[in-house]
Order: sequence, then C-alpha cells, then structure tokens
Amino acid sequence: MYFIGIDVSADDFAASIFASVDEPILSEEGFQNKPLGFDAFCSWLAQHGVRTQNCIICMEATGVYGESLSYWLVAHNYQLVIEHPLKVKKAFLSVGHKTDEIDSQKIAEYAFRHHDKLKFWTPPGIIVEQIKVLLKTREQFVKQKTASTNALKALKRKQIQTPLANKLYIQSIDRLSKSIERIEKELQKLIDSNDFFKKTVSNLDSAPGVALLLAANFLVMTDGFQNEMATNAKKVAANIGICPYQYQSGSSVFKKPKSAKNGPKRMRKLLHLAARSNRIHNSSFSLYASIKESQGKSNKIIMNNMCNKLLKVMCAIVRTGQPYVDNYVSKHPRLA
Repeated sequence: MYFIGIDVSADDFAASIFASVDEPILSEEGFQNKPLGFDAFCSWLAQHGVRTQNCIICMEATGVYGESLSYWLVAHNYQLVIEHPLKVKKAFLSVGHKTDEIDSQKIAEYAFRHHDKLKFWTPPGIIVEQIKVLLKTREQFVKQKTASTNALKALKRKQIQTPLANKLYIQSIDRLSKSIERIEKELQKLIDSNDFFKKTVSNLDSAPGVALLLAANFLVMTDGFQNEMATNAKKVAANIGICPYQYQSGSSVFKKPKSAKNGPKRMRKLLHLAARSNRIHNSSFSLYASIKESQGKSNKIIMNNMCNKLLKVMCAIVRTGQPYVDNYVSKHPRLA
C-alpha cells in the first residue's frame, strides 16, 4: 500500500509517495492545479507502480484551492482523505525547512502513521453544497449590512453632512437587505426540493428556538443529516466547541472545566441565540435556568447547558423523524 501526500496551492501542487519506513520518500512538485496537471500527476503515480487499488491519497483541507483536485481524484476512483491542517501540523515538530515538497512528505508520512484512523472523503450532495454556499454568502452580506448601518449612523451624527455619502450608504443597505431576503427564499426552495430535507427541517422548526437558519446550518454540518453527528448530540457539541473539558492532573494541576470554542462559529452563535430566546419565551427552558440560578451556577454555564439541551432535542428529532412534542416526558420502557 502506498500513501500519497499532496500539498496544494492556488496554481500548482506537490506530491510525495510513502511506501514504508525503509524506503525513501519519492517527491515531485510543479503539477499544475488544473485537469492537465491532474493527468500528469496520475501518470507520475503509474510510473512508480501506484494504482487506484493500492494507494491512499491524503491532502489538507485548503478550501477552493484543492476542490477541483478532490473531485477529480474521487471521480477516477482514488481513495482520498482530507484532513484538517492543524492535525497534520501537530503530528510533527515545527523545525527545519518548510517547502511545498517537504509539506507533501509530511502529509504522506502522516497518512502512513495514522492510516487506521483515516476517513475517506466523499463529495457532498449538490443541494447540500449549494445551501452551504448560500449560508456563507448570507453571513458575509449580513456583516456588510451591519458595517454600512453603523457607518451611516456615524455620518448622520457629524456636524457637516455629506448628502451623497448618506445616499450611497442607504442604497447599499437596501440592496444588501434585498439580497439577504432572496438568499433566504432560495434556501427554503432548495430544502423543499428534497422530500427528506423538507420533512426533517420542518420537524426541527417545531422545536423551540429553531428556525430556518439553525436548521439549515445543522443540515450542512451533518452532510444532509446523514453522518454520525446528526443523531449524536455529544459529538456535535464537541465539534462546535460547547462541550466542557476537564483539566486536572494529580493534586497540583486543576482548572475549571471549560469549552474549547472551536469548530463552526456560525452554528455555535445560532445555538446561543436560540438558547437566549428560549430562556425568555419558553417555559421549560426558563424553569431550567431558574433552577440553575438558585443553585448558584454562573450565567455562562447556564447558557452553555441550554445550548446542549437544545442540541439534544434537535438530534432526537432527526433520530426519530418526529416533530417536537411540548412537555414530553421520557419514560423507561420497563416503566411504561
């Protein structure tokens, strides 16, 4: 089995072949990051006896730079693994030279050392990818609208007014508002085009605090409610950074458990906003918050717990395929 490491940049990429610890790593750089370069890369692999059946290709998640190559490799039946750059970086000491060729060698060695834990990449569905792009675009437009609104407020407070600047900001805010509205309509249209997505999002929408944006982000994060996180609230919590971790050793090292706050920020933000809304408008969540306050828990712990509580409800809805039932009480089968 050969392990191939690829380091991708905007215009080209470098590749390395790792066979075993006793054999030298073969490296080549300068492959063009386009179909012509992909064919040259495939030919180079064939020259060294590498075929689709006897290799695992590993590359770092580099966004749009590696997207074309990823789809091309999977379409040609290669086993592809896409890892987070931080995981590869932590596997090696950050000393010595750094070049594209050396980085590809490290990625190939990483794949060899961790081959039993690698997960093969499969392209996301077309609808899921389109929803992902629309959500990201909406987030950017919302930030631009907020920045323009704040700038307009500042301009209106100036002693000397500039009508043209005010007018342009107003037009920009209006244009962004209409674009955001169009995106939300298209999001709903894409979700409704798939019966499974439509039903699941509708069920999620029945939960307190959950609306289109939170449900759509959950859909994208779980690859269309298909991966293992869709029904496992603990894994989702760990992935988005709201899972408290212990930090203690012996009798001298001890810190309070705290969340890592890593992972998708947008999902974490939407969950927090939903939990804040539930704390005010939902009786069961309000009661829970009151009980924790009486126990002396801090506001951060209460909000984090409420986010996890809502996450468990969402995962249960996806797992059962049923809408939210208000005042539902879970009973053990033996007691039913």
